[in-house]
Amino acid sequence: MTVKNKVIVITGASSGIGEASAKLLAQHGAKVVLGARREARLQAIVKDIEAAGGTAAYQVTDVTKQADVDGLVKLAQTKFGGLDVIFNNAGIMPSSPISALHTDEWDAMVDINLKGVLHGVAAVMPIFTTQKHGQIITTSSVAGIKSFAGAGVYGATKFAVRNLMEVIRMESAQEGTNIRTASLYPAAINTELLHTITDKETKQGMDAFYKQVGISPEAVANVVNFAVDQPEDVNVNEFTIYPTKQA
Repeated sequence: MTVKNKVIVITGASSGIGEASAKLLAQHGAKVVLGARREARLQAIVKDIEAAGGTAAYQVTDVTKQADVDGLVKLAQTKFGGLDVIFNNAGIMPSSPISALHTDEWDAMVDINLKGVLHGVAAVMPIFTTQKHGQIITTSSVAGIKSFAGAGVYGATKFAVRNLMEVIRMESAQEGTNIRTASLYPAAINTELLHTITDKETKQGMDAFYKQVGISPEAVANVVNFAVDQPEDVNVNEFTIYPTKQA
């Protein structure tokens, strides 16, 4: 299978990497099912995709709730007759020094960046193991492969999903269920992630850095499309996406 006619669920689809990936995959013939919390944004993106000749659906989804993610996956099956890929892309990045003790933000990052991914995995695993094929793509971060001051908890969630994806790949190979995984490690990508930073000094520094080197989320969408487009017996499973200007 190529991208064409694959049914793909995308979380965090209302902007940034999720939106760009949905539009590109639909352009290449995928049937995309979008989940996020902002219904107006989802409606607008689906309208854009359909106006361009693509196929899309959406459902308001809070990835911190297993029932919401289950419902999004069920929509894909009901509307389009199956499921081939889930792209776990929802995430937040309220970075700050550990000493600032923004513990509510720590909890939110664990709930969305880690447990949200686990909810996606739990929603698709019975389907993929039964049909003996499927692909789980997850947005980690460059902070999931190297450590950054100010991103201790954010990085911890991203290291965790990196490990999760690799273990799923290994276990699937051992169990013969043919589930492919791909972990994305974006660096400075111009998305709404920076809007989630409340620590003033961290925000100023990140804004300046991204203004200098940041690149568009379409760069990551191209990588997602590449991963989905591979033959079923090929698992390309780790991608680091840097701006050329970023050291």
